[in-house]
Amino acid sequence: MANKWIYSQRVEDSFSPVQAELLEALLQPEEALYPWNPADPDTEAYFAEMENEFELEDWSDEEIMARSQKLFAGIDFCAKQVSPIADVLKKSLGERFAPRVPQTLLDAIAHKAHQVVSTNLSLADKLVECVQQLLPNWAEEDLLVLARPLAYAMRGEAETIESTPSAAWTELSDMEQARLSMAIAQYAIAHLHDS
Repeated sequence: MANKWIYSQRVEDSFSPVQAELLEALLQPEEALYPWNPADPDTEAYFAEMENEFELEDWSDEEIMARSQKLFAGIDFCAKQVSPIADVLKKSLGERFAPRVPQTLLDAIAHKAHQVVSTNLSLADKLVECVQQLLPNWAEEDLLVLARPLAYAMRGEAETIESTPSAAWTELSDMEQARLSMAIAQYAIAHLHDS
């Protein structure tokens, strides 16, 4: 019992009350209010029970329609809050790199950069995350080797872009494509930080 109090006190010291409550819920799965593991056999029973408790029969068709429209309007609002930033980034990447790099690749880097920019990953790891799916023949460790100079150098992005031949994407070697992809990812992340 004393250990539980000490643990609880440490949690309260290092986390907000909400974080502590979530951590406690995660550490006590047998008493969890929500099934966190979808592979757990009890999960299906939980959702079936929740579905049985939920009844729409008390709601009129008009009420269902009004509430669903309100829900979808809220979802649209959230999507539009993210979209302008992503659109500006895609446009910026297109203006800077489109003559050399296919727009689909630029869009993929922009999308991934938008996802990783606010994570706690190092810049090198963020760069790898941005290009890893575009360069499937490259091992993550090899991409990290290419990312480190960009992540830690003062002028890495400009030097990489200038040192890559100005040929079309399909004419670049695998190494040149990887370096250029990393430079584009660095540019995208820096652009998002500046926004």
